[in-house]
Order: sequence, then structure tokens, then C-alpha cells
Amino acid sequence: MITRTPSAVTELAARNADLADLAALLEHQHGSRQDIVAGAGAIRADGGRLVIDNAGEAIITPDGVTPVAGIFGPTEVCDEGLAAKLGIPRAYLRRLRVENVDLYDSNVNGWLARDPRRFMVRCFRGDGGTGVARAVLSDKYAIIDNFDILTAALDGVHRAGVDAQVAGCDLTDRRMYLRIVCDGIRVLAPALLAGYRSPFTGQTGADNPVISAGAIISNSEVGCGAFTITPRLTVQVCDNGLTISKDARRAVHLGGRQDEGEIAWSTDTLRRTLDVITAKTRDAVQAFVSREYAERALREIQAQAGRPVENPDETITTVCKRLQFGDEERAGILNHFIRGGAVTAGGVLHAVTSFAQTLPDADQAYAMEGQALEAMRLAASV
Repeated sequence: MITRTPSAVTELAARNADLADLAALLEHQHGSRQDIVAGAGAIRADGGRLVIDNAGEAIITPDGVTPVAGIFGPTEVCDEGLAAKLGIPRAYLRRLRVENVDLYDSNVNGWLARDPRRFMVRCFRGDGGTGVARAVLSDKYAIIDNFDILTAALDGVHRAGVDAQVAGCDLTDRRMYLRIVCDGIRVLAPALLAGYRSPFTGQTGADNPVISAGAIISNSEVGCGAFTITPRLTVQVCDNGLTISKDARRAVHLGGRQDEGEIAWSTDTLRRTLDVITAKTRDAVQAFVSREYAERALREIQAQAGRPVENPDETITTVCKRLQFGDEERAGILNHFIRGGAVTAGGVLHAVTSFAQTLPDADQAYAMEGQALEAMRLAASV
């Protein structure tokens, strides 16, 4: 599903998109990007929008070229970055945006006026109107855009020499996600899937006890996490994802300090960065998308999956409290546990991963899926 949020610059997001749709969205965003390094004194809030000196389209007059300020509407991620950089409580700044924009401006401007630092502001151009301020970051932040990551990572998958496919894509204001699956590398998991049935189709694990090897490739353009490759096993009967976060490989966005002004990256610098991404992807895919890795990971999972759950309501309440899931999440996981039919710690694992698939917020879905193995371990110990 592709969603388009109206603004002066169209913000693009995708949930469960295919590769072609994702590539088109990223290409559009790539062409609209505007990255500015500015001192705090050159940034101010006005009516809840960010105004950045010399960041707008210059005006040509008989007297010459006159630089103008750029005007950008902050996203939630941008407000979070402002709050973190300026030491303003995030929840307080969020409340001001909704209830008192004048006080929002006063708080932001008051702290900016006292700050000697420079910041990188990642934006989308406004095409003559108000643009979008996506993030406020350190001036040492190394930009690795999703569009470039996509091409470099797919090249790395190809060079890994495995027959893997992109099974689905998600794009949010925070991160991009690619789900890689290799149907040719399969292992049987009868112990993990014993007594389980898909809450989506009713098909049982006994009918289809197959798990495929794969990985998740993710990246953030706005400081919400590193470029990451995480192994992920896919349960064929329900498409549940078993994400093994402890083995993830990362590349942090940290570079040298940037000069002030709008950033224009050289081709050579970008090429060297993307060569590293391609190599990391190749090596990670070769390591994770293999029968040996899938069998070893499955043995670790199945060692605890068969532990019986004597009191499902109490167990899931305890697990959700420990993992800081809310009441709605707890109710949804319990519902999927009951529908799944496996009254075991493995059944809790399946309930978390199947419920995660139903969440419309991709960031929330991946975060929940990433905690599913811990949920199983907690359920086994209750």
C-alpha cells in the first residue's frame, strides 16, 4: 500500500509495497532532497515552521541575486531531533505544536539563540512554497540516502550468489525496509510448528512445516538508526518473520564535519561509500542466507519453543509488560495466540510475529517482530 500525505512537497510512504513501487518513491524523494548545514543563529521557528537563512530559491533582480530564507514544515522526526539537540522534553514540544504554536516558537527560538553549534537539516524542497524539514542532525552526520542504499544493497545481494528475492518493502518517515527471502534455502521446523495454525488462512504447521532463509535490509536517512542487515527466517505457513537481532550487522552514519551551506556530494565520495555498502551486503547475505545458518538458528529457537504455557492470559500479560507493549498490543497478541492454537512458548512467538503483520505502522511492526524471540524466551521462563 502506498500513502501520499498532502503537503507543499508530497511526502511519500509505502507499506507492503513491491520493489518497483519503492524504487519510484525513492527516486522522487532523491530528486527533491535539500540538505543544509547552518549555525543555530541561522535557524528560527515561525508559526511552527522552520525558517533557515539562505536556504530558499534566490531572487534575481536588476541589482543582482538576492538570497532568501527557506521555509519548511517540520515532521515529527524533525521535532524529535530539535527537542534532543536543544534539550527540550520531547513530549512537551509535541504538546506545544498541537496546543500552543506561539509557545513552540518561543521555546525553540530561545534555545537556538543560545546555542553555538551548527546543525544539518535534512529537507525536501518546496517547489516555490513551503518545503518539508525531515530531521535536525549533527553536522558530522554522513548522508547515505535510501535510493543509493537500495541500488547498492541489491547489487550486494546479486554478488552474494544466492537466488534471493525482495518479498516486500516498507518506507516510513524514519526508515526503509527490504525483506529478502530465498525460497531455495528451506529447513523443516516440525517442533516449532507443532500444533500451530495460521490465524490468516487456518493452514496448519503440520501441513507446511517449512521455514525459508532470508534477511531484512534497513536504513534511515534521518538519524533513526544505522544501515542494518538482520537475518530473518520466514515461516511459510503464515509469512511470520523470525528476526534474529543479535546477529545484525550495521554501518553507522558518521562522517567528517561539513561546511556551512547546502551540501552537494561528490560522485567519488558517494561511490566509495556505496562500494562499502555493497560489500557489507554481499558478506552478510552470504553468511545469513545459507542452510547452515538457518539450521543453527532454528536449533536455538526450538530449544525453548516447546515449553508449555499453563496460563496464557497471565503469561502474555507478563511478557507484554516486560517488553513494554501497550494494552492494545497485549489484546492483539493474546487473540493471535488463541487463534494460533499452539499453547507453548513457540505459540507466543508466532502470536507476536503474526500480530505484527497486521500493524499499519511499519516501524512499530518491525520493532515488535524484532522482540518476538525475547517474548518466546520470557514465556518459557514464566
